[in-house]
Amino acid sequence: MTRLIKTLRQNQLTLTKTASYYVIHITVAACVAYAVTGNLIASLTLSLLEPTVQAFAFFFHEKVWERRLKKREQQVLNGQALSA
Repeated sequence: MTRLIKTLRQNQLTLTKTASYYVIHITVAACVAYAVTGNLIASLTLSLLEPTVQAFAFFFHEKVWERRLKKREQQVLNGQALSA
């Protein structure tokens, strides 16, 4: 449980961004699905399923970008250390 809490704290910004993205995505998806189907139940089902999957994908997408940026920063620092 401690590891989960530590992970949540370390990723608080990414999780907050993911949650806000999730709410916006559900709202847009529900409106579009309702406009297409005219069925409230179908539009709510579609709008909850797809954004939920997207939210998980977005979280991991952000983690990959963070690692990539850290790696690039480390390469720059290593390059500066070698040239000094």
